[in-house]
Amino acid sequence: MSRETILASVRRSLGVSGQERPRLSAVDERIAKAPRGVIPARGQGDRAAKLAKFIEMTAVAQASLSEVASAADVPQAVAAFLREHNLPATIRRGDDERLAAMPWQNTTLAVAGGPSDGQDLNAVSHALAGIAETATLVLTSGRDNPTTLNFLPDNHIVVVDAKDIAADYETMWDELRRRYGKGEMPRTVNWITGPSRSADIEQTLLLGAHGPRRLHVIVVNG
Repeated sequence: MSRETILASVRRSLGVSGQERPRLSAVDERIAKAPRGVIPARGQGDRAAKLAKFIEMTAVAQASLSEVASAADVPQAVAAFLREHNLPATIRRGDDERLAAMPWQNTTLAVAGGPSDGQDLNAVSHALAGIAETATLVLTSGRDNPTTLNFLPDNHIVVVDAKDIAADYETMWDELRRRYGKGEMPRTVNWITGPSRSADIEQTLLLGAHGPRRLHVIVVNG
């Protein structure tokens, strides 16, 4: 039974349509006046403090990280990561304008575009933001950064601007709502912390269980 069928049945039993103005106003007021939860102090501070905590927590999450001075330095940083791990000089990326503007032609990388079909070893995405508290990356779905790149390739390289590193999850959700507006949120918002892992079987940690074995973060400071 579909979601709409179930909701329609509930509305009929209540004798409402779901569009009554008092009901909508009550919901809006409840959301607007909802008390804030407890926000940890760990990620708070100025831009330098948030970046320092993000770098620290990236290591805790078993991801690697490099910093570059400007977006123009990203392709070389990607190439260096692939060489370091003896990986093919191939990447797949989406249509993100920030990635497209980078000088990939100055490297020997073979760059493919669009979503992954599961055959790609390496992918590059551009995060909407990072979270200092846990070194979590925020990626929104769409043609710019297809969700398949977050899960199918073995090696995921994610670019994030230092200025877009927020202190905590609550701040980032506020920013998402502000940026996209009511009813216009992306279909999927992925929060990624470190490489994929599982310890379900005999409590043995296994990387790459449900996604990339390696996660490499490139922070753009410029």
